[in-house]
Amino acid sequence: MKNRTAFPPVFWIANSIEILERFAYYGIYMGFGIYMEYLGYSKAQLGIVQSLFLFISYVIPVISGTFADRFGFKKVLIVSYLAYLPSILLLIITKSFSGIALTMLSIALAAGIFKPLISGTVRVVTDGTNKTLGFGIFYAMVNIGASFGPVVAGKLRAISWNHAFIAAAIAIGVMLLITILFYKEPERKIEGESLGKKFRDIFIALSDVKFAIFLVLLGLIFWLPLWAFFNLMAIYVDRNLDTIQLYLNIKSVFGAAVANFLSHVDESGQRRLLGETISHTGYIIMILQVVISRIFEKRKAIPTFIFGLFVSALGFFTIGYAKISASSWVFLGIALFAIGEMTASPRIQEYITWIAPKEKAGLYMGTNFLAIGIGGALSGVVYTSLYGYFRELNHPEYVWFVMTVHVIIGIILMLIYTKVAGEFKELEE
Repeated sequence: MKNRTAFPPVFWIANSIEILERFAYYGIYMGFGIYMEYLGYSKAQLGIVQSLFLFISYVIPVISGTFADRFGFKKVLIVSYLAYLPSILLLIITKSFSGIALTMLSIALAAGIFKPLISGTVRVVTDGTNKTLGFGIFYAMVNIGASFGPVVAGKLRAISWNHAFIAAAIAIGVMLLITILFYKEPERKIEGESLGKKFRDIFIALSDVKFAIFLVLLGLIFWLPLWAFFNLMAIYVDRNLDTIQLYLNIKSVFGAAVANFLSHVDESGQRRLLGETISHTGYIIMILQVVISRIFEKRKAIPTFIFGLFVSALGFFTIGYAKISASSWVFLGIALFAIGEMTASPRIQEYITWIAPKEKAGLYMGTNFLAIGIGGALSGVVYTSLYGYFRELNHPEYVWFVMTVHVIIGIILMLIYTKVAGEFKELEE
């Protein structure tokens, strides 16, 4: 076996930037539903902003990757920061619905520009001897940032929402300094394709009707409920579950220090868990992803994906059950959803790259962003609005039961699709 090539300094610089960006991004996004309620906006209004935000975040990378190939990663990274920083600071000033919506769209634009750049850097500076380890490290950095961002932002917003926004802005400012001072453009041939050719290639890929239907299915049965989880989980925990009891649950297992870090003292002097601190999957993925990947790495993609969907459905049901039973059930629900996510998501995205000819792997992954965008664009206007409706009926848990049924129907549709159209053939190389 060949000796593993050492990672160059830019690899570690890029991963440091990724931690900070995910810290800022998820620090803002995970608590955004709570923030909109704090300002008095309806769940329908929140859903509109969430849908537009996610759609922009995941469609822009299809374009921004082309600019990075043409002009270089460093220049486009700096452009993303120059869009990010003032947009986050605007959240401190603007309170109108239109102002917040436009500000969040600006943040989505910045995030979309940024999204393919660090993974692109990792791809460029790794080779056959270290690429698996390299992307494993990158994935861990994503989850470290995504785990600590909501925790820190949650603690700060309990004091003042402006403190949370300033913390995110500081993270972006540090990223800018690191990039200017330490990020060295990886050596590679920079030429890139024109946007016109990029769109033509995407059209050619989508002209394969079987593949296009597959992407739409992914958007509707997987990415839609997945984004609904991230849209709703923090506000559901914070507003609909017994956060005093959840604080005591964590205290009994992990001790007062951890429980206090994840909580705040309310107006009555009671300690309550902050909804954002547990309402994501990053901390579970960091612990279990390697184990889950090892278990399923040699199993067929579609059965693995369907199994992940089923576990996610169990997670949704358990999250809803927490409202009508004991709030502590939510911990199991989140864990089940996380296991379903880390089973289904990496495997189906890997599957898309391996059904493409080697020279078109990047193109096919670009079309995958469109599937993610479909799910994101529908998640807010469908499920956040539905959550608001059920909450007015005093049954917010119903939204999770609807999502459970949604995923079960999705499993049935995927089984019908593979039976009628057949699975795609994964290439050997």
